[in-house]
Amino acid sequence: MLNTHTKTREFKFDLAHYVRALFELMKPRVMSLAIFTCIVGFLIAPYKSVDYWYAILSIAAVALGSGAAGSLNCWYEADVDKLMSRTCLRPIPTGKLTKKEALIFGVISSFVSVGALFLFSNIMAASLLALTILFYVFVYTIWLKRKTPQNIVIGGASGALPPVMDGQ
Repeated sequence: MLNTHTKTREFKFDLAHYVRALFELMKPRVMSLAIFTCIVGFLIAPYKSVDYWYAILSIAAVALGSGAAGSLNCWYEADVDKLMSRTCLRPIPTGKLTKKEALIFGVISSFVSVGALFLFSNIMAASLLALTILFYVFVYTIWLKRKTPQNIVIGGASGALPPVMDGQ
């Protein structure tokens, strides 16, 4: 006999949890380092007439770019993240987000951050942010991370660029 009274799971979307998962995907601790180095870049900038509103928006753009790179790193490393105790609680291994959602969010965030930095700063800063994101994703994450313990040293170049971006 066919049982037609099967239980179905009701889909419940919780925006707050989804946004929090996206924020976690961006690796906020790493993002905070990029924000700090941007602030230092502004503080040591030789310009006397810094527009603080544009400075804040530029720092936000760099933070988003850093988060975009972190999101793309989580997307690429999802298979390894679920096996490591340090990373197993990230949004993709726990099922809070799918790999596709992480990829889409990372790519869109990359474009938005670079575009915003172009608007609020200049083409040089936006180009350096794009280079930083590409370096972190392709050189550090995809090429070096699984091949050499020197990945941290070489990958550190992407972390050294934020002060240069906002000092322009």
